[in-house]
Amino acid sequence: MNIDGLVQVAGIRSPGEARMLLDCGVDLLGFPLRLPVHAPDTSEAEARAIIEEVGPALCVLITYEEDPDRLVELCRFLNVGTVQIHADVSPDILARIKGRAPLNIFKSYVVGRESMGPEQFVQAYSPVCDAFITDTFDPATGASGATGRVHDWSVSAELVRCSLRPVILAGGLTPANVRQAIKAVCPAAVDVHTGVEGPDGSKDPALVRAFVRTARAGFDEAMAL
Repeated sequence: MNIDGLVQVAGIRSPGEARMLLDCGVDLLGFPLRLPVHAPDTSEAEARAIIEEVGPALCVLITYEEDPDRLVELCRFLNVGTVQIHADVSPDILARIKGRAPLNIFKSYVVGRESMGPEQFVQAYSPVCDAFITDTFDPATGASGATGRVHDWSVSAELVRCSLRPVILAGGLTPANVRQAIKAVCPAAVDVHTGVEGPDGSKDPALVRAFVRTARAGFDEAMAL
């Protein structure tokens, strides 16, 4: 799966919101389910209906599910081929998942919760992952994503330098900082959740368009270097 220069938006609430995001130029839609901290944006059945409408190739399951059998079952229920795993699972668990289904696996590296340095992490997980995603740990809530918090971008940049796998940057990104973040980290792609939401938690079309436009400019600048 080629993710170079892509923009992912997570936390899709409805078919209408999904269509709006795609109309604004978003490339991938993320569906957080089975979360230890945040409430999911939709039920699993609602997520399945949205994915069926927009097409599974554009959709990513985001989850903390740790059990290989249950995770593969959920992917099959949703009809998705890509899963973003935020649980603190070993490479052996990811290998078991890969052995059960031909899934693209994005493994999170959560800054502030990491148990190993970027280089060690890359060496351990590269054989069983298709991409990595960096995100931010919030010690106040225990959340490892959708925190609205920016982490130390130098850590993400080090992961990019160490990794032969593409790296997605997430964590507190907004239209105001995504261009600077891309310049600092040089990720393959970016992910946003709360940074394009209005006060009611729904995605704001103006913020989404601004985020996509600014991210594209950042990727163009990075390619020119």
